[in-house]
Amino acid sequence: MKNSVVKPFDVSRLEDDVRELAQKTPHIQAVDYAQRTAAPPVPAYVSHRDDATEIGKLSAEAIIKEYEETAKEIEGIGEVVKDMVRRCEELAGSASTMLKDIKATAERYRKEGKRMFQEIETCSSTTDEVRRLCESFRDKVATRPDERAT
Repeated sequence: MKNSVVKPFDVSRLEDDVRELAQKTPHIQAVDYAQRTAAPPVPAYVSHRDDATEIGKLSAEAIIKEYEETAKEIEGIGEVVKDMVRRCEELAGSASTMLKDIKATAERYRKEGKRMFQEIETCSSTTDEVRRLCESFRDKVATRPDERAT
């Protein structure tokens, strides 16, 4: 075995070693370290605890963000349901008006039926009276004058 000296691992040199390696390899480009951008504020209904770690805060922010987005989607469904309710109310109002028209039409038909009923009975009575008068007149005309006196 060859006698080689192994250098101890130096954490402070790690970033420089990676950058140096990246520059030697053409398909890898070094990226400058970027500070984490401030996360959007958490909703007003939650707040970080004083004793929470940075990892805990980041995890909690990620979770509340997902829950908040889902809550907003649920509220969006609520808007769709409100629209459906509005349309149902419009249909109910329209149906109510239709029912009133239907009842009024049925009442008019009953009234017209009653009128026709009375008209037919009146015509029937009149026809019967005319028939009796005609029979009586016929009988008077058909009878000889000498038969009438008796």
